[in-house]
Amino acid sequence: ITDRFTQLTVVAADEAVAQSGWGAKPPFEADDIGAVIGVTVGGVLTVEAQYQVLQERGPRQVSPLSLPRIMPSSASATLAIRYGFGGATYQVGSACASAATAIVSAVRAIQAGDAKACLAGGADAPFSRLSRACFNATGVVSPSGVSRPFDARRDGFVMGEGAAVLALEDERNARQRGAQVVGEVLGIGSSSDHSHLVAPEPGGRGAGRAIARALAEAGIEPGELDYVNAQGTATVASDVAETRALELALGEDVARRVPVSSTKSAIGHLMGAAGAVEAVATLMALRARTAPPNLGYGEPDPDCELACVTNGARPLGERTRNGRGAVGISNSFGFGGHNVVLCLRAS
Repeated sequence: ITDRFTQLTVVAADEAVAQSGWGAKPPFEADDIGAVIGVTVGGVLTVEAQYQVLQERGPRQVSPLSLPRIMPSSASATLAIRYGFGGATYQVGSACASAATAIVSAVRAIQAGDAKACLAGGADAPFSRLSRACFNATGVVSPSGVSRPFDARRDGFVMGEGAAVLALEDERNARQRGAQVVGEVLGIGSSSDHSHLVAPEPGGRGAGRAIARALAEAGIEPGELDYVNAQGTATVASDVAETRALELALGEDVARRVPVSSTKSAIGHLMGAAGAVEAVATLMALRARTAPPNLGYGEPDPDCELACVTNGARPLGERTRNGRGAVGISNSFGFGGHNVVLCLRAS
């Protein structure tokens, strides 16, 4: 009875719950576990289908299930119902930074003691005629159908769909019960461009503040970064703005040395799911100490002088800090100037 974006959320959450060991008997009281899911487009497939029913067959034939299918909050509510979790459960929306914002909300809730644990992530299934037309009308979708982040030939992003959910809890609790710990959220940075509803601030100042804040909270110097998972939408303006942001926050020398790649080059732009999927990709790269390639890259852009990973994956080396894992950042910058950066460490 749910829209596709909620179905994708459930599949991702089931995997997270199983891997975390929260299965039949969670290690916490159910009322202390929440669910926060970021969504950008939501139930647009249901909207389009039921509008056609309305036009062709009249209002009495519109499905009574339409409203719960459409609601962006149905994804998080469905998770709470599915697992019996009684903690804070809600949806967040900050455009393409929605999933990263959901992770931030969950982390802060755990840090404040408002929750013992939380499912957090994002989902979207935007492949309707209406949403395709809307995004195409803005001029941000690639007419060539190829995602080339930071390449001089880039002409926009490729739309994608999907979901990712992370099981978050305090590290001490997780280790005490012998859980498989994948990684750690070391620092969070958020800001606003306060500039334009769809275009990034050209100088990257807002995004740069978010990067700097994430590193400051993590206690990580720019030169200690092992990897940057970029927002990397492959639109002309966004990639230049992100380059400026990295230069401002890291310094030009580090920005041109630390390995950079965009997950969107491989799977497209997953809208509300992007920040969570890319956080997972960042953690997997750090755990493997291997930066994935920035696919489609072949012609450097002098306005995007970054150390883009090309010609296959790149080893990150064996450097460690006090026996701890590699460190990277995952950037999420959304329409409206919503900037969220996660500083992550592999376990």
